[in-house]
Amino acid sequence: MIIKLNEITAIVEDKSKLAESEIDEIKLIFKGLVEKNERYDLDEIEFWFENEGNWTTREPRIRIVNLANYVQDKYQQTAHLRIISDDDCGC
Repeated sequence: MIIKLNEITAIVEDKSKLAESEIDEIKLIFKGLVEKNERYDLDEIEFWFENEGNWTTREPRIRIVNLANYVQDKYQQTAHLRIISDDDCGC
């Protein structure tokens, strides 16, 4: 996970605000993690960005955590729907 957080840090040029293209790339990073069934803790992500050093502005850090939460929740909801639709009982 630390490698992915470092990747996000490298992607974002201005640590005080996120560009739309950067947001899209961040979503793809988190989507790749959940598709591989890798779980992540949102508090750990927030803690890492707070202590990393380059992220002095709080808003982009919170935005990244919110993106991580959104992607994880969205994937879990669609995964749940896939499990239900795979049911062959015909109930």
